[in-house]
Amino acid sequence: MFYDYRSERLGFSRSKDPAVRYIHAKKRGMPLPSGLGHSVINIFYIKKQMTINIINKSQHALPNYETIASAGMDLRANLTQSITLQPLERTIVKTGLFIELPIGYEAQVRPRSGLAAKNGITVLNAPGTVDADYRGEIGVILVNLSNDPFVIENGERIAQLIIAKHERADWIEVQELT
Repeated sequence: MFYDYRSERLGFSRSKDPAVRYIHAKKRGMPLPSGLGHSVINIFYIKKQMTINIINKSQHALPNYETIASAGMDLRANLTQSITLQPLERTIVKTGLFIELPIGYEAQVRPRSGLAAKNGITVLNAPGTVDADYRGEIGVILVNLSNDPFVIENGERIAQLIIAKHERADWIEVQELT
């Protein structure tokens, strides 16, 4: 028996989800599933996952988390032909993805560190924000900060998307701060 964090109930399962297997093994005192190691930190990152409506008009798979501890999901270029980004040039690269976030959440578009370090390609307005009421196609504003042209191919991983909760604030105008 284990606690299913997605449906919030106790039950039996032969889940293929490594997070569920980890919890199950931990509660029963069994050996931990391979690949997760013995780190207690893994258990703290296993949370109930939210669901988000998405329309995928690209020919690529939906963005997904590559590992159990990944914060971001890779966004891929959805192109009919490759784009050559000249030094110091910027462009909006479409992804073919349309999302419907719940109010109180945003999607942050961030650079991929490997693309930035190896090629000087980054997200110009990092982090870019996709608001909960935006229903258009997600586009990534890329800039080439290197001295060499860079070719963006269809399906190339160009940025990462992080879903984040945010707060709203009301201003209180004062004459002095404490």
